[in-house]
Amino acid sequence: MLAAASYSLGGIRVLWREQAFRHEILGAAIIFALHISLGVRVWWIVLQIVLVAMLFTAEALNTAIEKVVDHLSQDWSLFAKEAKDLGSASVFFLLIANGAVVLMSWSKAFELI
Repeated sequence: MLAAASYSLGGIRVLWREQAFRHEILGAAIIFALHISLGVRVWWIVLQIVLVAMLFTAEALNTAIEKVVDHLSQDWSLFAKEAKDLGSASVFFLLIANGAVVLMSWSKAFELI
């Protein structure tokens, strides 16, 4: 378990060097602060925590795909572009899901729905 934990921490260190991940951390912190200040129900916050964890997972996998593709294909190739685009799409879908939960939870906080 210690070895697995050290590998995970190493992965987090690699991920931290990615600007997109740092932006996602900042965005999540702002969203959670606003959730709390707006009095959003706990179950919305729990759902947001799950989606943010999934977003971080997708970002880690996207980063891994990019690193492997860059290692295998130094020159431009269609397979490299498509692999990177698919990884990026997974992150995009989770950003949309997170945004939807933010909008729904805030509309409930303001009784808009």
